[in-house]
Amino acid sequence: MYPPPPPAPHRDFISVTLSLGESYDNSKSRRRRSCWRKWKQLSRLQRNVIFFLSAFLILCGFLSYVHMADQWKALSGRSLEDQKIIPEIPELKPAKLLILSARQKAGDNPEDSPKILLQFGKHVRRGPPRLQIRPPNTVSKDGIQDDAKEQEAALGDAHQEEDMQRTVISWRGAVIEPEQGTELPSRRAEASTKPSLLAAKMQEKTVPPNERQKAVIEAFLHAWKGYRKFAWGHDELKPVSKSFNEWFGLGLTLIDALDTMWILGLKQEFQEARTWVSQKLNFKKNVDVNLFESTIRILGGLLSTYHLSGDSLFLRKAEDFGNRLMPAFTTPSKIPYSDVNIGTGVAHPPQWTSDSTVAEVTSIQLEFRELSRLTGVKKFQEAVEEVTKHIHSLSGKKDGLVPMFINTHSGLFTHPGVFTLGARADSYYEYLLKQWIQGGKKETQLVEDYLAAIEGIKTHLMRHSQPRKLTFMGELAHGRFNAKMDHLVCFLPGTLALGVHHGLPANHMELAQALMETCYQMNHQMETGLSPEIAHFNLYPRADRRDVEVKPADRHNLLRPETVESLFYLYRVTGDHKYQDWGWEILQNFNKYTRIPSGGYSSINNVQDPQRPEPRDKMESFFLGETLKYFYLLFSDDPNLLSLDTYVFNTEAHPLPIWAPT
Repeated sequence: MYPPPPPAPHRDFISVTLSLGESYDNSKSRRRRSCWRKWKQLSRLQRNVIFFLSAFLILCGFLSYVHMADQWKALSGRSLEDQKIIPEIPELKPAKLLILSARQKAGDNPEDSPKILLQFGKHVRRGPPRLQIRPPNTVSKDGIQDDAKEQEAALGDAHQEEDMQRTVISWRGAVIEPEQGTELPSRRAEASTKPSLLAAKMQEKTVPPNERQKAVIEAFLHAWKGYRKFAWGHDELKPVSKSFNEWFGLGLTLIDALDTMWILGLKQEFQEARTWVSQKLNFKKNVDVNLFESTIRILGGLLSTYHLSGDSLFLRKAEDFGNRLMPAFTTPSKIPYSDVNIGTGVAHPPQWTSDSTVAEVTSIQLEFRELSRLTGVKKFQEAVEEVTKHIHSLSGKKDGLVPMFINTHSGLFTHPGVFTLGARADSYYEYLLKQWIQGGKKETQLVEDYLAAIEGIKTHLMRHSQPRKLTFMGELAHGRFNAKMDHLVCFLPGTLALGVHHGLPANHMELAQALMETCYQMNHQMETGLSPEIAHFNLYPRADRRDVEVKPADRHNLLRPETVESLFYLYRVTGDHKYQDWGWEILQNFNKYTRIPSGGYSSINNVQDPQRPEPRDKMESFFLGETLKYFYLLFSDDPNLLSLDTYVFNTEAHPLPIWAPT
């Protein structure tokens, strides 16, 4: 045997492969070559499949882009031409800022005026863009600083867009509507329209407030001070006790006063209220609201403020609220219930009856029709117009006059034979005329019913008092006349004058002027110079009696606007300055007997006792929404300030655009 060979010595070594001009560094070029080798290893079928899928994805992307571009063009055209509002641009479009200057008071520095900046974000609502209102040279919540150069550039863009399309006219920050028909709105409609010539004239100059208007502004600020300090965000101020009253719990006074602040040029107050609406106003709450009152005050106030400011926040809130009111129309007759819970959607009649009030179900049409026109949602307009047609066809009228109640189940008038122009019937007649005006004077059924009613009023309700032979409107109950006239009836002189302005019989103006004299005397003959809630007229000549008499239960004053409203219309139509003087007298009496030093105004119990008028500790929301607004418009030297040819006021004094301005 041979011995085993000795073990070989152990050697450590490293094998290195050298390649001239190359080094491995995990570079992209080497990875590309690796991918190319893998691609070459694929079969022809596999490569064809990949080619096909890639081409298909590219084609889909291209078609999607074309579709989005067409959709944006259609949206822009519809927004500007059909809805007559500033378009909202999707985020695919390069962002632009359009600056609408808020209405300025005389002497204000334009650089100190707040601007309304349109910011195009991710929201996709069709309609006007979301506006952010903030004063210049301040930082907003998202950290964007207002810059003068950016504002100038944006304003230049705005002028370019205006020159190109000329469909929206901004006057004092207000969006003036071009002409439009009365057809139900459509989101896809592309009707050809053009701005009103009168609207263009309204833009030419701004008339600064005169001394009387400044007094109205001061009165508003005093009332607002009390509300802001003691009742902020609540429905009504109780100025004497420095507290608040809740009705719906929806900030009723604040919403009612929004457009008044805009019209008066109170930019800081408006901005603060707008912030509350944006952050605090929530309609998703378990609360019953009266359909009529909430429509004219809340829905009407939001729609009006949207039109004046162009801020889509108010339109979004209006549409939300309108949807929550719709369950009221789910009755067998389609005559809506008086009350609806906006949180649960449960509607019901009032506790004391199964009927609805005729004035209430026929005085929500302006607002719901306008909501349909703006949103393109037909159900709002269809619901209220069905009510109008139903009332038109009903029997039980007396020469155009309607009873006060209607049953929601049968759809028939109840309590027949009782006719009045006061509570529960008044605004039925008002909205016949105003719907006709709103729709461009095309709905003849409305104006025919209105004209028939005026003749019925003359025949059955009109009388003359003694000794001054004042013309007044009483009540008729089963053929028996009662010489009783609510202060609410003082809407009628203004309504008659408005009809004459729009081409109705000229002899209506004679009746309007006679009734206006009566309404003034209802104030002037009282010791405080303020009208009672209800007046009784003397029909028989007696030396020891005046024309106007007041019962103890009727001598309160609720700061109502109807007399001032009619003074505004009479002055606008006739130009007679005596109506301004009468209004000035009434404003001074409000300041003397209803003003509370700590802030706010209060309704009073006794208009016949100037020493003890007895404040009732309540400031109704309509004092800011209607009374002071009509005072300001009455004293205006500018006949185009909310022209009667461009706007129609709802029964809460919220201006809405006429669809086809004359």
